[in-house]
Amino acid sequence: MTLTNLLLIVEDDPGLQKQLKWSLDNYEIIMASNRTEAITALRRHMPKVVTVDLGLPPDPSNASEGLATLKEILELAPTTKVIVVTGNDDRNNAIEAVAQGAYDFYQKPVDADSLNLIISRAFHLHALEDDFRNLQQQQMFFSGIIATSPQMLSVMRMIERIAPTQATTLLLGESGTGKEMLAKAIHKQSPRAKKPFVAVNCAAIPESLLESELFGYEKGAFTGAIAQTKGKIEYAEGGTFFLDEIGDLPFALQAKLLRFIQERTIERLGGRKEIAVDVRIICATHQNLQNLIDQNLFRADLYYRLSEINIEIPPLREREGDIIAIANSLLRSYCKSNNCKAKSFAADAALALEQYSWPGNVRELENKLKRAVILSDNSVITLEDLEMTTKVDNAMPLNLKEVREAAEITAIKRALHYNDYNISETSRLLGITRPTLYSLVEKHGLQDLIRHQLDKL
Repeated sequence: MTLTNLLLIVEDDPGLQKQLKWSLDNYEIIMASNRTEAITALRRHMPKVVTVDLGLPPDPSNASEGLATLKEILELAPTTKVIVVTGNDDRNNAIEAVAQGAYDFYQKPVDADSLNLIISRAFHLHALEDDFRNLQQQQMFFSGIIATSPQMLSVMRMIERIAPTQATTLLLGESGTGKEMLAKAIHKQSPRAKKPFVAVNCAAIPESLLESELFGYEKGAFTGAIAQTKGKIEYAEGGTFFLDEIGDLPFALQAKLLRFIQERTIERLGGRKEIAVDVRIICATHQNLQNLIDQNLFRADLYYRLSEINIEIPPLREREGDIIAIANSLLRSYCKSNNCKAKSFAADAALALEQYSWPGNVRELENKLKRAVILSDNSVITLEDLEMTTKVDNAMPLNLKEVREAAEITAIKRALHYNDYNISETSRLLGITRPTLYSLVEKHGLQDLIRHQLDKL
């Protein structure tokens, strides 16, 4: 059963069962009289909302059975909204239940209108969180790219806007920031998606071979040219041609590349015939091209042709929250590919990952996590597995209010990313109630991050 209005009621009083079933007729009701029946129903139907009477047998005067039921429900289905029902003199246990992760509590005697309102709000909140998790999942794995930070979301929105166009694009960023993945993302969202994506790394091919690699050659063009051979540009016909590390392109070849970009025609080495090629051009570099121009190492006219659209890709250390999001995704992937049991990060290990500056960016993070997964014998990745240490910031704060607010924002973002945006787990990790978390999110304007993701719809 997968009904969206499925409600599980855990109540041992037959009379109250009938009353609840009659007063909550807007929902598809499943009844359970004890903990065993409740867990069986939960596993079978996975309801989004559950009400649990804290006074369950064997001792209705003791809330321990009800709290144990609550705990097991949340362990099996952490996103389920659990509403605990208590007697008038049992407020302390109700508060304890909320502290353990219950969505809300309701005191007997039952008032149909009030309970209906609480249940309706629980279903609504569950739907909102589901939508957000779906958006988060779509955003994180957009064309294979994990992007949750405002900095990278801005980059992804730019890619969405330019992908359908034919604009020549220049991707700028440090090594290991994912420039080729972003180029592929542009290609996959363009009208050329079904055509080839051909990449050439200008720094990886010797200068003496690069020209023939790009433009091809005719038979007899040079010693060893025993047959006519197409270049990489021709192989990209109809698709996208990606030139990585364009800053390393030899100066002598830059004029020929400029002519191709302007005319969209090439000549093979040893040939006299101009060949028209229809490709979209994307380039990338970690170098400062303007500095190379000043040193007469890069042609200014080529730069202007390449940079119709410039996209700056922030380094990993400047992507708020992305480190843990990427690390969690990589950890799951490496555990699966290495046939390991699922692993997670120890709290100090997660902190160390966030504090480290990652000069090698995502590539360095991949290498470190792959090694940790292979060598770790436990289900928890520790500092020792990562070969990292945590650092303590001893800087003297100058404005206590600003420092406190900045710390709150950082902690909330970190907790949200660490728990994959599970609100209950996030509030529990932060040691606050869910309403307090919502208040802090509103106070610091963190709901803007959600709005940024909703812009994709």
